[in-house]
Amino acid sequence: MRFGRGLQVSFPAFRTFLILAVCLLANCNRKHVTTIAVIPKASADIFWQSVHAGAVKGSWSDGVRIVWDGPPNETDIAGEMQIVETMINRQVDAIALAPSDRSAFKIVLNRAAEAHIPVVVYDSGVDSDRYVSFVATDNYLGGKLGADRLGAILHGKGEIVMIKTTPGGASTMAREEGFRQEIAAKFPGIQILDERFGMASIAQSLTVAENMLTAHPGLSGIFCSNESGTEGTAQALKARHSRVKLVGFDFSPLLLDELREGVIDSLVVQDPFGMGEQAVETAVKAVRHEKTPRQIFLPPRLVNAENLNRPDVQAQLNPDLEKYLRTSGTL
Repeated sequence: MRFGRGLQVSFPAFRTFLILAVCLLANCNRKHVTTIAVIPKASADIFWQSVHAGAVKGSWSDGVRIVWDGPPNETDIAGEMQIVETMINRQVDAIALAPSDRSAFKIVLNRAAEAHIPVVVYDSGVDSDRYVSFVATDNYLGGKLGADRLGAILHGKGEIVMIKTTPGGASTMAREEGFRQEIAAKFPGIQILDERFGMASIAQSLTVAENMLTAHPGLSGIFCSNESGTEGTAQALKARHSRVKLVGFDFSPLLLDELREGVIDSLVVQDPFGMGEQAVETAVKAVRHEKTPRQIFLPPRLVNAENLNRPDVQAQLNPDLEKYLRTSGTL
């Protein structure tokens, strides 16, 4: 085949040239899909399902998809770290991470930074500055809200205990410290007799609550710093027909039923749907080199029998999980 004077190109070579040109044009016209890995501490609780649904909504912009993957429970720190490593190796565009331990994840955050993958930390803090933004509930304030409620319904006096979540979890540690400090500052007539870990397990929290109720027969109140701890404690109180006042953290349909029945006095609730949505939207901004705030704090809310049926409270407690999780292929 001739192209002008003195230039000859064989037909096979010309055909190869055409194929390459078509492929290049096709790739130029194909829009890049931004992939955000969203890694929770666990996947079973309603809290994390709500985060997942919010993350799906946050990805509903042109050219964005999420990959949701987390360990089965909050105590599997090594498993969660391995998921982060896997996402780095897959070269996702960004990672939204809820670290289950504030110190252990420094190594994988360094790895992500070296791979030029922006990380949005959400729910719990981490002992590192190698992230673009932190999205979380104001957990210290949440602990204070729980203390104010328990102090008020006990009229400022009595003996109480606290069922904590896990050692090293920054979000729940902040709640526990907020509760502890507020009781000390505002309610000198209330004594915290005991603090034990429920290890993010309903069964273990139930056992811990039963042991505490036996060890402290004059107990007036209990504060729990997460969903599973609150549920295990509520089961222990129901089994004993106990009138000990319970203030818990987080919500689920079961916990809301127990609130209506009076087993639970109050719940300090977060906005997990909003947290997931904000985490993904912030990660997308980071990928697109848009300005992102260093911290985004979502206010907690105290829910009890008096305000449970208010429209704004119901909107926060009952996001349409099925609508979002079905589109993600989860349901």
